[in-house]
Amino acid sequence: MKIKVGVIQESPAFFDKEQTLQKLESLVQTYARKGCELLVFPESFIPGYPRGFDFGAKIGSRTDKGRQLYAEYRSKSIDLESEDRQRLENISKENDVFLVIGATEKNNINSSLHCAMIYLSPTHGLLGVHRKIKPTGTERLIWAEAAGESLVTFQTRIGKLGGLICWENYMPLARMSMYEKGVEIYIAPTADSREEWTTTMKHIALEGRCFVLGCNQYYTKSMYPEKYARLVQEEQEHLCEGGSMIVSPLGKVIAGPLFGEAGVLIADLDLEDVTKSKLDFDVVGHYARNDIFELNINGQPEIKKT
Repeated sequence: MKIKVGVIQESPAFFDKEQTLQKLESLVQTYARKGCELLVFPESFIPGYPRGFDFGAKIGSRTDKGRQLYAEYRSKSIDLESEDRQRLENISKENDVFLVIGATEKNNINSSLHCAMIYLSPTHGLLGVHRKIKPTGTERLIWAEAAGESLVTFQTRIGKLGGLICWENYMPLARMSMYEKGVEIYIAPTADSREEWTTTMKHIALEGRCFVLGCNQYYTKSMYPEKYARLVQEEQEHLCEGGSMIVSPLGKVIAGPLFGEAGVLIADLDLEDVTKSKLDFDVVGHYARNDIFELNINGQPEIKKT
């Protein structure tokens, strides 16, 4: 089976959920018309990855201005128990395209935020949400951790979808949780634009014998609204150079990496390549040693079939 996918390396309208949703919808319309059946957006595309912000926090102290900034960030974040969900589902349905969207998501029970990857189907609406099980470094100040129930995977008409966000991909057992479900299209939104990240994407493709869609934003300091510019005065102009890419199950780069500009990577994927790649290596099949190793993943749901 062959499918066409698109990886969106773009910038949001920072801290402006409404304008970012409008931009997202326009991008989806454009690339759905080009025949894409799956479109992927970067980590925390809605309402933006707050690179360079410290939220007024030091070890042992926080500031009122930092708390206010957090409240603003939360107010612009996605709420899947509101009309936000219907809007995203409509964008997917009206354009007949699967969407995987990086977003900061509100938790209405405890007021925490999660770094999330939202899966949407044009026929089944919201399929589910992966939330970071381990935010990186000072991300832990603003994003809570999720547990095993967040390690979601989906059997869809375009293949088995799953993935992890940014440096979760450096967690070997988290990757194995995806491989165990037979993921064919492994989705990895990130905020890491280092050249070394491209090596990680190729390694995961080779290890999991799956297609890997690495998706980052392109963002410069001057893109921040004037209101927030003072918070990043010491940062370099090119805050995030991108580096999005699409990799085959044999670790070959199909498209990208794209650095230094916004853009979209489009590729045709033949899912039979996943099967063929497992002749000589299958991490959960003939190359596994279940007599030696045992993996227990607490709370991971079964693959959801649609």
